[in-house]
Amino acid sequence: MANVQTQFDTFHSDKKTGIRLGRFKKEKQLRDKRNVIRRRLKANLPGVFAKYGEPNLVPKFKDQGSYKMNTGIKPLAGGSGYDIDQGVYFETPKDGEGAYSPLTLKKRVEEALNGLTDTIRIRRPCVTVFYKENGVEEAYHVDLAIYSARGSNSDGKDYLAVGRVGDSLSEQEWKVSDPAGLQHELFRRFEDDTHGRQQFRRIMRFMKRWKDVNFSSAGNGAPRGIGLTLNAHYGFTPTYSDWLNRTRDDLGALRKLVDDMLSRFSHQYREKRQEWGRCLIAKLPVEPVSDVYENMTLVQMTSFETKLKDLKAALDAAHEESDPHEACKGLQKVFGSDFPVPAKSDTARKAAAGAASSGLSG
Repeated sequence: MANVQTQFDTFHSDKKTGIRLGRFKKEKQLRDKRNVIRRRLKANLPGVFAKYGEPNLVPKFKDQGSYKMNTGIKPLAGGSGYDIDQGVYFETPKDGEGAYSPLTLKKRVEEALNGLTDTIRIRRPCVTVFYKENGVEEAYHVDLAIYSARGSNSDGKDYLAVGRVGDSLSEQEWKVSDPAGLQHELFRRFEDDTHGRQQFRRIMRFMKRWKDVNFSSAGNGAPRGIGLTLNAHYGFTPTYSDWLNRTRDDLGALRKLVDDMLSRFSHQYREKRQEWGRCLIAKLPVEPVSDVYENMTLVQMTSFETKLKDLKAALDAAHEESDPHEACKGLQKVFGSDFPVPAKSDTARKAAAGAASSGLSG
């Protein structure tokens, strides 16, 4: 079995080619853009609400998503760009006297940000602010999730504004959402396990890059990043080549996770789509306890399973391969060109040296 942990480490953390979104230049730029948006909303929202004769709502902000969980990765060239998720919470009830419709409150936010960039778009789950860099459209974007804060609701829950322009009233909704509770559930088993927590995050980044390399970002054909995170929540097992010293074995951890995901595919009834079919379900462990893959069609699910099987085959082949060069060539096919492949001459010398030291050279 070839030892390819060095290549996984480089793939993950190398300053130039590594996939991890580190807390350096790009992440600083994202934070700067987030802070500009915060200031803009605080400055402009009072005037927007006054324009419509509405009471002023002062927003509160919370980091969310992969940025908050520290599982973000660098985007592929030509992909959707760098992103950061921001929760914007308003003390306004989701229903009853003085309540806003989800779309109306999102329109107020959009109006307060008008002119900040060329493109601000209301999408179903959020308001997205897009930024250009060096002429590249959407090089960065900030997703603003708009909430009715729990303090203003009788049930003490936060509700996300869901809906976009053109949606019917029935398609617009305040949907219960608990991102902080989700993060707690995802990481609480690692409270006393630093090595396990670090490996969990690495495995998440590897799976997200696999998704970006193997699926189109358009539509619902690609599994959502939160879905892969939930699959890992239910199927990840910390894995080490030496448990005493906690020597990392990311290849082994990936193999176990992918095996677990494939084992969970089965024929099930999908309530939202009202159909039976072979699928993988990833339910949130907090409210609304929904399946985050519910918008994928059965055709897309079949593609998802097929590509997972291809990933499993590549991981298993790397595990069986004795030459790191050959093992990494196979891994590069599923993880993309950024996955490093050691020179053949280097791996051959190491293999020969290992055989000699073991008395197996003849």
